[in-house]
Amino acid sequence: MLIRVTEAPLDIAEAVAAVETNAAGAVNVFLGNVRDNNLGRRVDHLVYDAYPSMAEKVMREIAEEAKARFGLLDCAVLHRTGRLELGETSLLIAVSSGHRAESFEGGHWLVNQIKKRVPVWKKEVWEDGEAWIEGPESMGLQQAPAGMR
Repeated sequence: MLIRVTEAPLDIAEAVAAVETNAAGAVNVFLGNVRDNNLGRRVDHLVYDAYPSMAEKVMREIAEEAKARFGLLDCAVLHRTGRLELGETSLLIAVSSGHRAESFEGGHWLVNQIKKRVPVWKKEVWEDGEAWIEGPESMGLQQAPAGMR
C-alpha cells in the first residue's frame, strides 16, 4: 500500500505500479485536478496544508477500510500540499481489484472518504480574494448529498 502526503508532483505510474498484481483484473485511477472555477468564482490557484503524519495515518485507515469493504487488492493514496496551479493534480488514488465493479465502487467511496475525513485543508485563491474551504464546499457542492453526511 502506497500512502503519501507530499509537496512533490504526483506520479501516476508509481501509483499504478504500487497496486498492480497478477490477481488484478482491474486497476482504477482517479486524479483530482485543480480547476479554474468553483461556485461561480474564477480560481487562480489552490494552497493545500496538512499535518502529514496525521493525514497519512487517516489515509491508511481509510484505504484498509476500502480494501475490506470492497474486496480491493491494494490501494495507493497520494495527496499534494503547497501551492498548486490550474491543471495540477492534488489527489491521486489508484486501486486494484479482481473485477472492474469493485474498482469503480471502491475507488469512488475512497475518494469521498478522503475528502470527508483526512485532515488536509484547502485555500482557494481567486482574482479578488481567498478563503480556506471546508466541508461540502471543498467537494464543489452547496450541500453534501445525503450519503456523504
